[in-house]
Amino acid sequence: MSPAVLILAVVAAGSVPAASALASARWPGRSPAAAILLWQALGLGWGLAAVGALAGLGAGPEPADIGHVGVVRAALAVAARVLRGRAFEPGAADPLSDLRLISVAAGLVLFALLCWVLVAAFAAVLRTRRRHRDLLTLLAHGDPKVPGALVVDHPAAAAYCVPGLRSRIVISAGTLELLDQAELAAVLAHERAHLRERHDLVLLPFNALLRAFRWSAVARRAESAVALLVEMLADDHALRHRPARELATALIRVGAAGSRVPSGALAIADGGAGASASVAGGASAAGGAGADAASVVDAGAAGASAAGGGAVAVRVARLLRPAPGLSAAALALVCGTAGLLATVPAALLFISF
Repeated sequence: MSPAVLILAVVAAGSVPAASALASARWPGRSPAAAILLWQALGLGWGLAAVGALAGLGAGPEPADIGHVGVVRAALAVAARVLRGRAFEPGAADPLSDLRLISVAAGLVLFALLCWVLVAAFAAVLRTRRRHRDLLTLLAHGDPKVPGALVVDHPAAAAYCVPGLRSRIVISAGTLELLDQAELAAVLAHERAHLRERHDLVLLPFNALLRAFRWSAVARRAESAVALLVEMLADDHALRHRPARELATALIRVGAAGSRVPSGALAIADGGAGASASVAGGASAAGGAGADAASVVDAGAAGASAAGGGAVAVRVARLLRPAPGLSAAALALVCGTAGLLATVPAALLFISF
């Protein structure tokens, strides 16, 4: 095995425990943007390394035919040789030729699968959002309480955005009754951050990866971790315009309502994931929509601490007890690691080995 293929295999195999460790780490909440960058590099590095390792094992250097070339050219040379029928010439017989050809084919299949699920996920999201926008055109209306947003007459509390070229922010009538004007402004700031930063494109590759590997606990944890980081990032953007207490109160109240988020949308709180259960008790204890902001936030924080989990609980605790951001050295380490994870496998696919 060549050094390049060995490195690719190590990166591909090591990415799985690295993803589990990153999903369990506590530091990402201190710098969501850096953590998202690391997640993206980890996913890209794993995909390139896995494809490259399989192709490299099958193509493996043959000085007489392939020479010292990158994994991609080596794999293409093997494919060309097979097409020409040279793999079956008696003088070129190789006891491991079948295994090598299977390895090259597996690499190509994995590459095609990853590309296909990404395209399929993107197409599915586009279709879902188009249908949803058509429904909003028929059912939603504007309201001066939430400028720039659409209101749907539904009693359950819900607040979400539909990203895209014709993006929409949607607030339910139940949310208008549940939140005061300051909390509504915090919700709008959160949703505008989602749309402005195109957080849906950040989540798309991880949603696609989960579609391809539904059986994988690591894929599920990765998608959940990145979804939480995206919400934290939108929270941070909202805090530039609104106080933390207003956003935390809105999170508790909307999260306690437990409303599901439409497919393809990004919401301030998704009750379908079970996150609201950890703060619902605190919100109810504070008196629901009729309580003042301080009592709701304090009760919500207590509920979050008692439950010890849930995306909404984690975000509320982070808003109320913010931790210091990562140091410059730590940020440099994270960004440097992300750069290596993305560039090393990509380079080894094309440079000589």
